[in-house]
Amino acid sequence: MNFQILDIDHVVIRAANLDVMTRFYRDVLGCALEKEQLDLGLIQLRAGRALIDLLQVGGRIDRPESGEPGAGRNMDHVCLRVEPFDADALKTWFAARDVRLGEQALRYGADGYGPSLYLFDPEGNMVELKGPPTQAA
Repeated sequence: MNFQILDIDHVVIRAANLDVMTRFYRDVLGCALEKEQLDLGLIQLRAGRALIDLLQVGGRIDRPESGEPGAGRNMDHVCLRVEPFDADALKTWFAARDVRLGEQALRYGADGYGPSLYLFDPEGNMVELKGPPTQAA
């Protein structure tokens, strides 16, 4: 069987505090609320063509063997492609919202090398914001 990966469809992040995490991804990063399934402990947010699913730790469909949120076992990071990418403006935006920032660098991604900025959500998960490629893949 031959198949081709086209895009990231979704990423699932286990959340100890679903409300705080939802506000971060919705209000700070600008993801739109797509679907709520509170009986399952699941919030789905639109991130461009992909989804970020927030799964309540201890909820109906949580798999505790995934690890504890913030301990680096629930996910390493998710990378979101953004435009425009203005590192100074992004840093100012996030600093005003008390978001912990990581390093800025030129990094390789799906479209090639481009500017990138790491930041951390309220539970310590790393999020990478990636700008347009400066060198094609």
